Amino acid sequence: MLLAIPFPSWLSPEIIPGLPFRWYGLMYIVAFSVAFLLYRRQVRERNFPLNDDELSGLFFWCILALLVGARIFSTIVYETNDIYLRRPWLVFWPFRNGEFTGLQGMSYHGGAIGGTLGIIIYSTVKRYDAREIGDMYAGSIPLGYTFGRLGNFINGELWGRVTTGPLGMIFPHATPLSAGEPWVREVAEKTGVVLPGPNALVNLPRHPSQLYEALLEGVLCWLITWLVRNKKPFKGFLFGFYFILYGICRFIVEYFREPDESLGYRIELVKSARPPAIIHPLLSSSTGQLLSALMILIAAGWLIIASRLPNREPIRGYPASDATVKTVSAGEKEAARKKRRKLRKKLR
Repeated sequence: MLLAIPFPSWLSPEIIPGLPFRWYGLMYIVAFSVAFLLYRRQVRERNFPLNDDELSGLFFWCILALLVGARIFSTIVYETNDIYLRRPWLVFWPFRNGEFTGLQGMSYHGGAIGGTLGIIIYSTVKRYDAREIGDMYAGSIPLGYTFGRLGNFINGELWGRVTTGPLGMIFPHATPLSAGEPWVREVAEKTGVVLPGPNALVNLPRHPSQLYEALLEGVLCWLITWLVRNKKPFKGFLFGFYFILYGICRFIVEYFREPDESLGYRIELVKSARPPAIIHPLLSSSTGQLLSALMILIAAGWLIIASRLPNREPIRGYPASDATVKTVSAGEKEAARKKRRKLRKKLR
């Protein structure tokens, strides 16, 4: 009896088979839409001086910077061959071998760098407080990130390590393992996976690490930052707090997620006889863990700096703009005068 959960056979990366529309891309659209709505709610509940047109401009440029950073960082850190050095135009080329594949490979940490630069540049040009803009982003982005990981799950990529637990799932595109290994036969026996031969390649149940990330790095991070958004002790706090929270969650999830086969562990103080597909040694660190640890340190440093900057007191709500009140009031008066003129003409 198979004790693992089969990957849903009705899930396909393509929304409509044969057409170049993928769930992964749609998940990005949903993610940015959710983040936009949450950001607009914060703007309105605080009466922040940012109208819808300016908010759209802010989101457009920051999301563009986020996508560029995520893509470039992914090709630099996670691609071990030099194809992008030899053909740099392929970084943003969505076709492979004549087929539309989209931009395969996005790095969260690269997106964080690009998005942060976008916030700083836009705030400087438009003369907004970057700390305020960043704090509201921290209350919006995490929930949208959930949908990005759901897109990874639908694609059947970024699977986790082999497991004999009740949450194990057989991903159709996961790297098959040789039944000649004793530990492979042991796992197969415990999970009810049939071995076609003594040295055959077999697909074993794995942690659905994409869903772990969606829940921890997405839902949990958003819920905590959203609840404390109006309790921050100083400007810029929520921005640094979110990155620390994300870094911790990502560091933990990496113990369940199999590292890229071409990268393995960046640090491996104690080598294990078993491959990364089954075990993550305690004193070993994957690329994601190293980047998350660095993110935590930088965010902690930012919190120290932000707590000492001038004009750091948080503003819970902004008063209505006097200019706006006057403009609306004058407009209403002019409209009233026109109505009175029309009424007098009719009475004549």
